Amino acid sequence: MPHPSSDATRQAPHAIWRGINQTLKQDSMGGLLLLCATIAALILANSPAAPWYENLRDFTFGPESLHLNLSVGAWAADGLLAIFFFVVGLELKEEFVVGKLRNPRTALVPIAAAVGGVALPAVFYTLVITTSGSSAINGWAIPAATDIAFAVAVIAVVGKFLPPALRTFLLTLAVVDDLLAISIIAIFYTDDLAWLPLLFALLPLALFAIAVQRGVRAWWILIPLGVSVWALVHASGIHATVAGVLLGFMVPVIASKRARVNVGKNKDGEPVYEGLAAHFADRWSIASSIIAIPIFAFFAAGVAIGGFAGLRESLLSPVALGIIAGLILGKSIGITTATFLVTKLPGIELDRSIKWIDLLGMSFIAGIGFTVSLLVGELAFGAQGEEAQYVKVGVLCGSLLAAIIGALILGARNRTYRALQADMK
Repeated sequence: MPHPSSDATRQAPHAIWRGINQTLKQDSMGGLLLLCATIAALILANSPAAPWYENLRDFTFGPESLHLNLSVGAWAADGLLAIFFFVVGLELKEEFVVGKLRNPRTALVPIAAAVGGVALPAVFYTLVITTSGSSAINGWAIPAATDIAFAVAVIAVVGKFLPPALRTFLLTLAVVDDLLAISIIAIFYTDDLAWLPLLFALLPLALFAIAVQRGVRAWWILIPLGVSVWALVHASGIHATVAGVLLGFMVPVIASKRARVNVGKNKDGEPVYEGLAAHFADRWSIASSIIAIPIFAFFAAGVAIGGFAGLRESLLSPVALGIIAGLILGKSIGITTATFLVTKLPGIELDRSIKWIDLLGMSFIAGIGFTVSLLVGELAFGAQGEEAQYVKVGVLCGSLLAAIIGALILGARNRTYRALQADMK
């Protein structure tokens, strides 16, 4: 989607939608690494190597004076995931400035789907918890998130011939889902807010904003400022990953004379530029999907199941049942129902290439709520204890079942679309 910049040169389409094949390939690799890290964590946590794994995860280091004497697992959740949320912030800003979310009519359908896909899982979890008499209501937001790396990876594997609009719908829904998840973390999972560090964080945040607006890309300037914002936000009591989003929001999207990157020339020989948001998203998304998320998963997913008896106990717990119900039923019903209702409004319709059965399959894929679900679980119940174990079992089993159901539906639809394309040739 070309967008003219202020000096009459041409600007490249923004990162997410510029190359959907590139996005799918990168997220597929990230999803594969995420799966491998999860399997490795589960094997280690349930093998004779469990003490080594737990000692590594619980080993602490860092300056105590700055409240940063954290365990390796906490560094992965608070530190490395900030990279993931920085990329999320960049993508969100791109969406609102030059992407699908700048046009209210175009954005309304996936936004409504995302809201339904966040609200209904929370309702299902709450119903299970309240009817069981459990007091674990604090985990209501655990099944609300969609793991975009896993979700896109599944579609890339089973949906080569699916309509491109379905992939675009999933990506847009996931972006809005991330925004809602970030808001939930910042509002509902922040205790004992310390205002002084939060106010101090505004200074390096402002310096970072000024630097990127002036086109500064030097790592030795931007990274120290970003780390300072992260450390101060962490000290304030707000989850430190929110700092990544704030930093992402500061980066300019539109290419200007100062803040732009030359990405080549068009067929007429004119220079083509992209904004710093697209430039940073392209580069940092690699570190996010290939390094940050798999390492987080490795330390977050390692739950000692305790054999079939332990697995049965965990699966029958209200926490796990609520999460599984939220991820499978809540996501699928919430997304499809919200989409159906909003398309009944005058002038609002689903892309004509997408059939309702395609949307249903995608809604199950959106029930893969791994990374952010595990993060919210840790914020709600901590990293240890019975409830933490139930959270991990619920997230893993719910995400796996949602992926299988969605893959079966979309796999069948993929064969249908492949046959139609073959008939047209």
